[in-house]
Formats: sequence, C-alpha cells, structure tokens
Amino acid sequence: MGRLLDRYIHRKVLARWRQAAQSAADAAPATLRTQRDEARRLRGHLDQLILEADGQLMRPLIGSSQFPKPLGTDWYWRPDLWRGPLPRSGVASAPRKVTMDQHVSLFHDCRLSEIGIRQTRNTRDNDLAAFGLSLEVFGFTGSFLSLTVDLPVEATQGFSKQHLVRVDVHAEAERPSSIMARLNIQHGPNTDQVLRPLDISHTSSVADFDLAHLPLNERRIDKVWLDLIMDNPAMNRIILRDLTFCRHYRADL
Repeated sequence: MGRLLDRYIHRKVLARWRQAAQSAADAAPATLRTQRDEARRLRGHLDQLILEADGQLMRPLIGSSQFPKPLGTDWYWRPDLWRGPLPRSGVASAPRKVTMDQHVSLFHDCRLSEIGIRQTRNTRDNDLAAFGLSLEVFGFTGSFLSLTVDLPVEATQGFSKQHLVRVDVHAEAERPSSIMARLNIQHGPNTDQVLRPLDISHTSSVADFDLAHLPLNERRIDKVWLDLIMDNPAMNRIILRDLTFCRHYRADL
C-alpha cells in the first residue's frame, strides 16, 4: 500500500511541475518568483541524489565474476578478495605472514616491516572487479615478498596436462617494477612449478602456464596455488586492480 501511495504522490508532483513549466510563459511575476525558488530548492536535492547515484552505480558490481575468457574455458575464477568486502580491510605493519582471507596471504622475510596491505574499492570506468588490493612498501631489506593465492578445490577437478592455465593481472605501480608469477601444482608427494614474468607497465598482463612438459600425476593432484613474487619492492606502491584465473584446453596440433 505504501508503494502505491508513493507512486501516486510522485505522479501528482510530476504533473504539477510539468504544468508549471508549460504555463511559465503566461504566469504572473509573483507566481514565477515563488515557483523559481521552490524549483531551485528541489533541484539542489535532485542534483545531490543524481551525483551520489551515478557514483554508486558506475562502480563495478560487487560479487561479479565476469571477465573475458579464452574459447574452450572449462573453469574460471576471480578470488573473493576482488569480488566483495573483507571483514578486515588491511594491515598497516604487516608481519611475516598475513592472511587476508581463506585464499590470499602475504609472505615476506623483512625484519623491519614497513609494509602495508589493504583492500581498496575500484572506481574506474574500465574496472571489472569491485575491489583491488594495494601493497605499499617503504624500506625493505628482506630477500622476498610474495602474495600467495590458493586456488579452490574445483580447480583441481578434471585437471590435466592438456590444460593451459591463464592468469590475468590488472596492476599499476608508482615506479617501474616487475612481478614473477609462479604456478605450483602439488600431486602426491611432489610439487611442480611453472614460472612466468608479468609486465605491469601495461594495464593488463597475462601469463599462460603450459603444463604439457610437467611430470604430473593427474589422478593425484591435491592442490594448486599461485605465488606473485615482487621484485625490488622497496619504496613502491602496487595496486592489483584485478586478478582472474581460467583453465582451458590447448588447441589440437
């Protein structure tokens, strides 16, 4: 009932202002002055509403899993950190291991931690992920800094040496930097790795991991994870705007 009444009132208000606009040319000056003052007050509220609504609706949709995928993709995934808000958005002085959520963790071996990690909201027109991950590093005297992403169990189901695994990273950095992407596959007591460079000087950097040469025991694949290893991270700010995975069969030769 309340919604019906709201719609009725809305129609009556629209009709009133439509009539006022159509009759403005013949209205008396006193009437025009009153209507102008009322319209200005109303326009102020409407402009504020439109501005806020545009800002909210132009942002990437929370929970979205949509992104471009190669033909033949049979599994794809965007980690939750890039899809929705975390209970804890970040850590100012990161210890040697920081668990952001069930899939994403940060590791380093720097004694004096001048490292901050924080989830941010994406707002650019070309962003597909709702959130990003900001990594700020000041002094760094350690030997490694890496972000680890554990792929879900679904990624191991049907996994074979005929697959290519694609990782697409949308990143930006305050100063030139490079990232090495290492895909790790645990099968039984063994773990095999494939290493690929990522060039974050471009908005999007894609790494394709070919598994054909690996001595995988396809029936015993237990775990798959990705390490993003930051090279020379000191005095830099790196924002991972999006991170996506997909698995597809290679083309027949």
